[in-house]
Amino acid sequence: MPGGAPHAQASASSPAAPRGQVVYDQHCASCHGATGQGDGPAAPFLTPRPRDFTSGRYKLRTTESGNVPTDDDLARSVREGMPGSAMPAWKGLLSDADIDSVLGYLKSLSPRFASEPPTVVALGSPVARTPQSVARGRQVYEKLKCTACHGTDGRGAGAVQNNFEDDWQQPLVATDLTEPWRFHGGSTPRDIYLRFRTGMSGTPMPSYLDAATDAEMWDLANYVAALGRKPLWEMNADEVQAFYARQAAEERANPVKRGAELVETLNCTFCHSPVDDQFKALPGMRLAGGVKVRVGPFGDFISYNLTSDKETGLGNWTDEQVKQAVTRGTRPDGSRMLPFPMDWASFSTLTPQDLDALIAYLRTVPPVSNRIPSHQPPFLPSYLWGKFKLLMLGDDPPLAFLPGNAGSRGGQ
Repeated sequence: MPGGAPHAQASASSPAAPRGQVVYDQHCASCHGATGQGDGPAAPFLTPRPRDFTSGRYKLRTTESGNVPTDDDLARSVREGMPGSAMPAWKGLLSDADIDSVLGYLKSLSPRFASEPPTVVALGSPVARTPQSVARGRQVYEKLKCTACHGTDGRGAGAVQNNFEDDWQQPLVATDLTEPWRFHGGSTPRDIYLRFRTGMSGTPMPSYLDAATDAEMWDLANYVAALGRKPLWEMNADEVQAFYARQAAEERANPVKRGAELVETLNCTFCHSPVDDQFKALPGMRLAGGVKVRVGPFGDFISYNLTSDKETGLGNWTDEQVKQAVTRGTRPDGSRMLPFPMDWASFSTLTPQDLDALIAYLRTVPPVSNRIPSHQPPFLPSYLWGKFKLLMLGDDPPLAFLPGNAGSRGGQ
């Protein structure tokens, strides 16, 4: 994880704090935040973002749509973790007593648990996973228009939309249904059925209680379970080679999608999207630059506007100029960037295909007028001393990400 995460550290518990709060501060606050709002120091680096416990809205439940989860629901998420996310399984790492105590503390963070008793869903009779049930499930998949988000193949092919935001304006991507090992709530037909039956609070995924019968939801769960592909670790050499060849072909066919994945995984959004003093994203400023990064004695660096704005963003940059900046640290005027905080040395290993995909996606980012000031060199003696420490003493330059927009909205 990059150093100098821009969030204040969670405050240490007082000696008299309840055991649950102590456990939370030690093991949970770094992601979920000191007050449980999902805004811990690690949160900007994680997709999906950590849960906001103060809202009392949970995706993984055995309770009716809109209900709070049961104690067993919470315990399962903590003990077993959430596959496909940064939430680890704490079973074996924390004692049962500590897990029980932290569950009580989590419930105290939202008043809903004290005033809204949960209603557990009636699961009904499971439907065996047979070819007939899977075939019926495919029909239900089409009837409920699952194709609109997950595509005709469960991987997004032909989807109307597969990129969303949750209720906290955090990015969400429709789940790839062919990779069941990444299903947050588990991959058994029962686990999948529950997602259809209860919905996933805080996300666009609804409950289908009023749209499908119980038997139809079981058939649908069997169909989704049958979509799972063979995982890479079970493939032989020829299958691995064929898998990566198909993946490369798909990326060539949809470079914008591939570019969006790269922007997310390379943390471009974090460094190029300004935040407020609570380190929450400023509305309408995604990838608009203006994030000030203080690098020890080397001075302040302000991230570029990556939107398609022609005056203040990349709108008038050529593809070659973007490539030179990303892979060689060379600005359009010929000046060079340090290899930090813009890690162009690492990005120089991107393949030509991925570079083209990255640019293809950035061309689609809506324009935001945010003029970024020119870099001002630091005081020369401080710079030379810092360079000596870096090259001769092996010290890493300290990084600090500062809140606010250091650019000028409207380009003024």
